Amino acid sequence: MSTHIIGVGGYLPEHIMTNDDLAQIVDTSDTWIRERTGITQRHIIDKDEYTSDLATRAAAQALEDAGLSIDDMDAIVVATTTPDMIFPSTASMVQHKLGGKGFPAWDIQAVCSGFVYGLAQVDGMMKGGMFKRVLLIGAESMSRILDWQDRNTCVLFGDGAGAVVLEFNDDEGGVVGSVLHCDGSYRDLLLAKHAHPGASPHHTRAKQDRLNMNTDAAGVAAVEMKGNEVFRFAVTKLGEVVKEVLEKYDVAQSDVDWLVPHQANIRILNATAKKLGLTADQVALTVAQHANTSAASVPLALNDIYRAGKVKKGQLLLLEAFAGGFAWGANLVRWSK
Repeated sequence: MSTHIIGVGGYLPEHIMTNDDLAQIVDTSDTWIRERTGITQRHIIDKDEYTSDLATRAAAQALEDAGLSIDDMDAIVVATTTPDMIFPSTASMVQHKLGGKGFPAWDIQAVCSGFVYGLAQVDGMMKGGMFKRVLLIGAESMSRILDWQDRNTCVLFGDGAGAVVLEFNDDEGGVVGSVLHCDGSYRDLLLAKHAHPGASPHHTRAKQDRLNMNTDAAGVAAVEMKGNEVFRFAVTKLGEVVKEVLEKYDVAQSDVDWLVPHQANIRILNATAKKLGLTADQVALTVAQHANTSAASVPLALNDIYRAGKVKKGQLLLLEAFAGGFAWGANLVRWSK
């Protein structure tokens, strides 16, 4: 018996902000952003949308893909850094919007590593006999916690949601295992200091510019990052955790068919792929179109290669992410769908 991904879904807000659009509101350029990050555009949540809306749309697609309904679920877990409000949980709102009732629903907060952490958590709970089917979602509206005058951070992020339906059964394959880490001594290198009210109904967003952006929200919970230090640490720790998870579960590096990484920066992705000896065709890459969607980036990248028909039954997937905290981790999944 093992935990299997039996349904996959994703959702991106309709509004697209290109690098040229960004250059109209902050001192930057398309060339500057692309050369440093690999990003060309990002999707931005509408002023009347909330993180739970993005999560619900992705979850509905995953349920449809699995051929199941919300009534077939035993739990909902939402990984998010940008909840609709401080409480109740975004997961409880998604449950209600999908028409579910009674079963447990909760959020998990590990920033960009949230989905990787969530998959490890749900896998452990399933192996412990608590659940048979769980809806796991990564959803973010990062645009609501950015300082739109800080070109070092606002160019990096986007909004979106990805979801999977997990089932515990006796099919071949499934989740092989996970490795998780955190070191809070580095917390000052990447953070947003205050509680996030940006998506809550009572929050006033009166000044919407012609790009439909909430550029007046700076300072509420703006992301702060010391980019060079974060980059160096991320490359080192992702290389280490990839090696660790392969050794822990006795998997050869050459057995990995797909790297499904957190989409933070093309240079970090290339460095990790190089350490694994993987070609560009073996890496799920969405950073150019999505930017960094935090906890949504790994499931959105998975959804991308799945919808394109690239991932095949029996292939081995390595999911990995690095986040503020610092929190990082990896999952190994033998594709069985």
